[in-house]
Amino acid sequence: MLRMASLTSTLTEEQKQRLRALLGDVELTLLYKASVHGYHASAFHQLCDHQGPTLLVAHNHSGFIFGGYTSVDYTQSGQNITDDKAFLFNVPKHGGNPTTIKVNSGGYARLDDSGGPNFGHLLVFCYKNRPFLSNGLGFGYNKYLYGTFNFNPATLYGNDTQLAECEIYKVTRIVSQVSADQVKEKQWRNVLWTVEQKQELMKCIKNYKPLQSSVNRVRILMIGPVGAGKSSFFNSINSIFMRRMTNKAMAGSSGTSLTTQFRTFPVKDGREGKPLPFVLCDTMGLEEQSGAGLDIEDISSILQGLIPDRYQFNPMAPFHPNEQKAIRSLQERIHCVVYIVDATKVSLMSSKLEEKLAAIRKKVNSLGVPQIVLMTKVDEACPLVEEDLQKVYISSYIKTKVQEVSSRLGVPVSCVLPVKNYSQELELNLSCDVLLLTALQQMLNYAEDYLDDAGAI
Repeated sequence: MLRMASLTSTLTEEQKQRLRALLGDVELTLLYKASVHGYHASAFHQLCDHQGPTLLVAHNHSGFIFGGYTSVDYTQSGQNITDDKAFLFNVPKHGGNPTTIKVNSGGYARLDDSGGPNFGHLLVFCYKNRPFLSNGLGFGYNKYLYGTFNFNPATLYGNDTQLAECEIYKVTRIVSQVSADQVKEKQWRNVLWTVEQKQELMKCIKNYKPLQSSVNRVRILMIGPVGAGKSSFFNSINSIFMRRMTNKAMAGSSGTSLTTQFRTFPVKDGREGKPLPFVLCDTMGLEEQSGAGLDIEDISSILQGLIPDRYQFNPMAPFHPNEQKAIRSLQERIHCVVYIVDATKVSLMSSKLEEKLAAIRKKVNSLGVPQIVLMTKVDEACPLVEEDLQKVYISSYIKTKVQEVSSRLGVPVSCVLPVKNYSQELELNLSCDVLLLTALQQMLNYAEDYLDDAGAI
C-alpha cells in the first residue's frame, strides 16, 4: 500500500494561482507525484481513483508546464468518458495566463481504463509505466484525437514527450464562501427576488417610451469575446417575454465566433404581442488575434448606424460606408453599448483582448454612448451561486470578480451587472429572470440619459 506521504508541489505559488483561476474558487491537493511514487499506472490509480475532479500537471525537459483537467472520477471502468468540463492547458514559461483547449462537443474526454491518465484516448501520460507522453499521432494526423481536443503539440508541450515530472491534484471547490451569519447580512446590492418584482420590471420595460419622439426603439449593442454569451443574452430576454424557452439567435460553444453577421433582434411581448421598445444588436465575437473576430474599425460604423442588418463581417477588411449615407438619424444609431464577459474567465483575460476592449471603449466614449458590462456565468464561477442564484449579491467571490472587471475594463463598479443566461434549462426561473430584467432596465435607463443629451445638442 502506497503511503500518502507529505508531498511538495513542483509548482510555484504564482503558477498555482494561475491554474486555480481556470477553475474558480478551488483548493488543489497533491495526490500523486511521479518522481516519488513512480511512473506506474497502478500507483497512479491507487492514489487517484475515486477522488472526484482532478488536475494533471506535467513538466517536460524543455521546460513546458502543461496537462489537463477532468471533472469525472477515475474508476478503471473501461468506459469512454463524456466530460464537457474537461480541458487541456499550457502554462506560459514567462508569466501570463494559461492557454486552455476545451473538449469538443460530442468528443470523449478520456478512456477510463487501467492505464496511465489520458485525454482524448490517445494523449497518455506515464506511457507504458515510463516517464513519457504518448500523443498517439505517430507520423500522421489522427482524426479521432483531434476530433476531441484541437491542439498543436508544438504549442502545448514543444513536441518534447519526455516527462520530468507528472503530478495529480485533487480539485475541491470552496463551497463555504460565506458563513451562515454572513448569509443573513444585507446584500451588497438590493434586489427583490419576488414574482411581483419580475412583473413590475416587465411592466416598466413594456411601457417604456424613448425620450426623443424621433426614436421608436432603443438600440442596444452587445460586444464581447467569443463564447461569453452575447447571443445567449438575447435568447434569454426573448424567452422571458415569450414565456417559453427560445433559441432565435445562434448560440453555443465554439473556438471561433458563431455570429458572423451584424444582427438586430427585436423582441415581442408574447407570440401575438407588440414589439417592445428596444432592439438588441449582436456582433461577431472579439478574438485576440489580428485579422480574426470583430474588426475594431467596424465598431464606429455600427455605433453610427451605418451597418445594415445581416451585414456579413469580414475580419480582414472593415466596412466602408457609402459617403452619401454617412450621416444617419438618431433612431438608427446605437444608444447603449453592453460588454459581455464570462465570470469564469475574468482573470484569464489576455493583454491583447484588454487592448482591443480599451480601443473599443475609446471609440464609444468619443461618441458619448453609455456603457454597461454584463458578467455572465456567475453560477459557474461560484458554487454558492450555483446552489442558489439569489446569493449572487451575498457572495464575496462574485463581488471581487465585479471589482476585477471594473478595474480591467475601466468602468465604474456600478456599471458591472452579474447575470445568468439560460443555456440548458427547459423552464424559466424566477431568480434568473429578475437578474436579466434588472440588467435590461438599467440599459434602458442609460440609453435614456444618452437620448436626453442628444436632444439637448
